[in-house]
Amino acid sequence: MKKIRLLVVDDHVVVRKGLMAILETEPGIEVVGEAGDGNEAVEKACALQPDVVLMDLVMPGMDGIEATRLIKQRVPQVQVLVLTSFSTNDKVIPSLSAGATGYLLKDASPEELVKAIEQVAQGEGALHPAVTRYVLGQIKNMLDEPAPEEELTEREKEVLQFMAQGYSNAEIARLLVVSNATVHTHVSRILSKLNVSSRTQAVLYALKRGIVSLD
Repeated sequence: MKKIRLLVVDDHVVVRKGLMAILETEPGIEVVGEAGDGNEAVEKACALQPDVVLMDLVMPGMDGIEATRLIKQRVPQVQVLVLTSFSTNDKVIPSLSAGATGYLLKDASPEELVKAIEQVAQGEGALHPAVTRYVLGQIKNMLDEPAPEEELTEREKEVLQFMAQGYSNAEIARLLVVSNATVHTHVSRILSKLNVSSRTQAVLYALKRGIVSLD
């Protein structure tokens, strides 16, 4: 199996080296680089083109949110997983809006971190439970906005509903009795039609607009 190529970004050397030491022991992960600030993160992401960038948010110079935005603009195929201590409104929503596929807090276990990296590498969203509760609370506050007409087909809405419930592409394929490639095509079309860059953004948008629910 192809290893997940990972770039680790954190301005604290001890934290960064500690993360690298943990993740380098994982057989399915290859740490291909490290960065200590947002500018270096963008440069390394463009040069190395890893599968996943593990991104800290609060750093000197360019922060992780702006670095995420620039990485997604310049190398959109690179996935970004935020790893931070902050779960506040000024960090969570801007990070996801900038294109982060996942958002994990630093109190997560090594097992949770590895699982999140694997999910994000597949383009599947990964949110810390506390962040999920927070985001859903924010969405409820925005539901008074009118929902525009969407061009999603019924099958695309069905796939989007499964995405909102946390199912992976493979699980959706089994539920719908179709191939993984078919589900991948549906997901790609959903992202294109909703004009978003990740599964997480698509789900947040759909929940906010009332296209799908978590019921």
